[in-house]
Amino acid sequence: MSGSPNSSMGRPLWQGRALALIGIVLVAFSLRSAVASLSPVLDHVAADFPVSPVVVGLIGAAPPVCFALFGLLTPLFERRFGLERMAVSAIVLMAAGMLLRGLAPDSWALLAATAVVFAGVGSGNVLLPPLVKKYFPDRLGVMMTAYSTTLAASTFLPPLVAVPVADSLGWRVSLGMWGVVAALALVPWVTLLIRSRSADDRPMPTELLVPDPTDGIDDVRDAVAASTGPITTQSASPQVFRRLWRLPLAWALALVFGTSSTMAYVSFAWLPTMLVDIGGVTPATAGFLLSLFALIGLPCSMLVPILVVRFQATRPLFFVAVGAGLVGLLGLLFAPTVALPLWVSIFGLTAIMFPLSLVLLSIRARTPESAVALSGFVQSFGYAIAAVFPLLVGMLHETTGGWQVPLLVVGAVLVVSIPAGIVAGRRRTVEDEWERRHGRW
Repeated sequence: MSGSPNSSMGRPLWQGRALALIGIVLVAFSLRSAVASLSPVLDHVAADFPVSPVVVGLIGAAPPVCFALFGLLTPLFERRFGLERMAVSAIVLMAAGMLLRGLAPDSWALLAATAVVFAGVGSGNVLLPPLVKKYFPDRLGVMMTAYSTTLAASTFLPPLVAVPVADSLGWRVSLGMWGVVAALALVPWVTLLIRSRSADDRPMPTELLVPDPTDGIDDVRDAVAASTGPITTQSASPQVFRRLWRLPLAWALALVFGTSSTMAYVSFAWLPTMLVDIGGVTPATAGFLLSLFALIGLPCSMLVPILVVRFQATRPLFFVAVGAGLVGLLGLLFAPTVALPLWVSIFGLTAIMFPLSLVLLSIRARTPESAVALSGFVQSFGYAIAAVFPLLVGMLHETTGGWQVPLLVVGAVLVVSIPAGIVAGRRRTVEDEWERRHGRW
């Protein structure tokens, strides 16, 4: 195929938008490396200044808090300043925050720098899908797959290299180097901003592009794209949002998403420290095991959406995630020095719930407006739930002097989520549920 704009196959991926492609990949990489690069080197940091469990818990709570807050604020700023300017602002916050973490003189400065990082990450989470839609409307399936794969890769790579770099060059370099990677993402987006001043160099208008007929009808790629969440910054009406408060399905989805986020952020905050304490491994090995935990999410992000869309496997997948999480926790409780990688890998299957939750946001609503409202409702309350537990786990660890009670609390979260998973598995939309209970939507 020629790949010209008038071709039935749309434009080649690189034609006229290579900078956007590079920029999207670099920003996507930084979104998760910011989360996964700190906890493996906390032992090294603590050698320079004290880092209390409360501070570690607050650092673990920072991502969901910032995701909830900036997920709501970013669309407002985007409508005023534009996607590219907001993308540059988000990158500056991420890069500056990660560099400042490497310069932190004490634990509270480390916490403040982490808050700056996740202000940028929270904005980036919202901005990247619309940027994909703007620059690659004819390649949504391919680009969202690349986006979700980059997110998964950037989750397991930082823990793998963080401790070796900290051992050889110091923890400050280990933390700060991810800021350099984030800063590289400024190059393509600043260049695009400069070019946008010239009409001749602007990205080709969306209406002139002929969509690829293999995109939009391939349920495999559509499912993977859906697993990254709704590709829109459209605002939902307050009336739709208010209705969701009265629907058990919306609350069930929020609890499933909150459980998924709780498993992730408790693990990224505490798993390396926990494995050193109960498993008797070195910090480097603990970092490798955190990387293994994150790696399990890669095949999950690719397979779960397909299984949900093609085979309606919502409930079986949910129960596999909960069951695996409980088995992994029991292994860590009762046999932590035996087959430690196995327990971590099994517990890592709780990652099934994340793409499952995001696909459900797309298929449990009939209209784009409802999907946006449902996404805002679920993610806001889900992240609020997740923000509680990294701090709670730290406080319980400090109070009890061990990990048994924190692990039991994490297991209790999985058990409590079971009714929500059953409700979320019902094959109906929020509109269906409203009409069954209250009449016409």
